[in-house]
Amino acid sequence: MGNADSLSPAAPAQLTAYGIPIRNVWHMLLYAWQETPRSPYWQMADVEKAPSLDALLAYCLSNLLQQRLRIGLGCSYMPEVQAMRGVRGRIQITRSLKQQSFARGQAICQFEQYSVNAPKNQIIRTTLFQLAQTGEFGPNRQQTEGLRHTLRRLVRDLDGIDLVELTPDLIHRQQAFRQDRDYRLMLALCDLALQRQMPTELDGYSYQSRLERDRLTLYRVYEAFVANFYLHHLPQWQILRQKVLGWHEKKPNTYLPAMKPDLILQEKATGRIIVLDTKFTAQSLVENRWGKEMFASSHLYQLYTYLGTQEHMSEQQAKSAGILLYPAVREELSEVIELPNHEMRIECVNLAAPWPQIEQRLKDVIQER
Repeated sequence: MGNADSLSPAAPAQLTAYGIPIRNVWHMLLYAWQETPRSPYWQMADVEKAPSLDALLAYCLSNLLQQRLRIGLGCSYMPEVQAMRGVRGRIQITRSLKQQSFARGQAICQFEQYSVNAPKNQIIRTTLFQLAQTGEFGPNRQQTEGLRHTLRRLVRDLDGIDLVELTPDLIHRQQAFRQDRDYRLMLALCDLALQRQMPTELDGYSYQSRLERDRLTLYRVYEAFVANFYLHHLPQWQILRQKVLGWHEKKPNTYLPAMKPDLILQEKATGRIIVLDTKFTAQSLVENRWGKEMFASSHLYQLYTYLGTQEHMSEQQAKSAGILLYPAVREELSEVIELPNHEMRIECVNLAAPWPQIEQRLKDVIQER
């Protein structure tokens, strides 16, 4: 990790396919992973030269791993099966008889071995291997080959650790029990890299375009970033993520879809309620068939349903406000729709702006009335 102050301020910012500076994506990722601005990972020099999301993941994963290698890889107890003289752990009777190991004075035993060949290290090595093979690292051939060389070297440094078939479930199981901060971040990077390498649902060996993969990756990051940003910066609000809302139908109906707004915010002092949904789309306005720009109707209907189905629950919910929060890289939209019982707002945050402006904009969105 380097010091961002040593970088030339005139160096042009590298952008994603959606025009978002890579450095801003890294900050969004850190919030999504619950790393606050005081985190030592907030300033990382390689972030500034990453020309793509794949390169960002590769630089950060390789930096974190090289730091971990200096202090030693984490080990875990792994099941081992081995023929040996004497007894260790549990004897596998059936297997020993089948292989006639008793006749040779041996027993096949299963035991726990403290080893670096642990799932967390297998995930990291496999991700590095896959990024070296298929990562999209930008148009600069020399930079791309240098990064691939670094990744291949790290794969060799992890010799003795198995390559495995990566699945989201495998990674999430390891993340759930991680207390070591660097491993938690490395596994999160592996998870994102896997998401970006997932094939499409089409037959054959068809993969998503770079723009579509960027959209799917950034959609998840944007949603988690906004939620954790407000959890960190708005202690005066109670914030609920993905709370399931009831339809309050008179008769149960199993076909009704679940209603889960991204965030429900309630101001502790006043009881004021805001229902907020993030929408990562290229445009906050769409054109109808006559070419007129309009709000996305499905987004408005969804938000109004969240508000309307709950208004009988309390006085605060009867007057609750709704916000659709879109990203932007050029135009910023701020519109208010005043309804008899509710106020609905369409707001944008410019993700191409300097980071302090992004943070201030997110705070202003909630404080505006």
